[in-house]
Amino acid sequence: MSGNTFGRLLRLTSFGESHGPGVGGVLDGCPAGLELSEADIQADLDLRKPGRGPASTGRKEADSVRLLSGIFEGVTTGTPIAFYVANEDQRPRDYAGLADAFRPGHADWAYFQKFCGIRDYRGGGRASGRETVARVAAGAVAKKILRRRNVVIHAGCVEFGGIAASPEETELAEAFAWPYFAPSERTAALWDARVEEARAAGDTLGGIVAIAARNVPAGLGEPVFDKLEAVLAHALMSVGAVKGVEVGEGFAAARLTGSQNNDPLLPGGGFASNHAGGTLGGISSGQDIILRAAVKPIASIARKQRTVDTRGRPREILIGGRHDLSAIPRIVPVLSAMTALVLADALLLQRRMEPV
Repeated sequence: MSGNTFGRLLRLTSFGESHGPGVGGVLDGCPAGLELSEADIQADLDLRKPGRGPASTGRKEADSVRLLSGIFEGVTTGTPIAFYVANEDQRPRDYAGLADAFRPGHADWAYFQKFCGIRDYRGGGRASGRETVARVAAGAVAKKILRRRNVVIHAGCVEFGGIAASPEETELAEAFAWPYFAPSERTAALWDARVEEARAAGDTLGGIVAIAARNVPAGLGEPVFDKLEAVLAHALMSVGAVKGVEVGEGFAAARLTGSQNNDPLLPGGGFASNHAGGTLGGISSGQDIILRAAVKPIASIARKQRTVDTRGRPREILIGGRHDLSAIPRIVPVLSAMTALVLADALLLQRRMEPV
């Protein structure tokens, strides 16, 4: 199966399925001498693991990470960093009735076509959101690389179930302190009520995640095909529930004039505004990188749905098992991790341009 590796110099290859023995990855290209421990990675994994908040699945996973290689005496050696997280609470029996049926909104039908009728129907196998464990673990390493250059990434949910946070609530630095990784306690309370409505209706919810990368140096990104925002969009869109990505003003820029959308340059290298979202010509401008990702509702709903079986015959199914009511908030640390992987990779690539 191709498409399991991401990055150019800092390269993550992930493996594992939702109801297999475990999930993990290999991160290659990390420089030697970076202080790194399992605790560093565990802190980020704890933000993603099941059981966080009223919208989360009932599946209980400790998500305890084991570092298998690439670390000696507390620092990276420059060799591949391998890590593994065991699946401890699998219940494949929940999916026995779906072995020959396709779940609407899931990857079942596409995988069946792609791999000649062979698929792991237990929670979607490789297509499960559990695959993102590897992204978060690798992203924790990338964030340590970025911190050497004082680059930090903040992320949070700014819209959930059709209820947007107020325009004044733009600070993401404290979002991980609130339920749903909301920008405030007040907004989180509004979303609580929306969750109860959806649960009573047997339905699920989507939302919008905002990401801000601070202190990003100017000059990151490659011209033409590997523009920084193109790689960032690739990274975020590679997460299963993401259906759209905006940079800066995004789609709103289409409704502005040039005089409104341009960011005037100021003496000393600053800008009067940041409509561009931190990139010019696909290369970082030195301003904050501003991103938003649209997250679709979870496809596993507690309602009967029409579908077909593997022979094309009509079926009506009710999906059992344990599922999140929304990918939010657990997708927030995943998108933060993918942003970190892109920026750390871009920093390492930029070293090629430094004078010898």
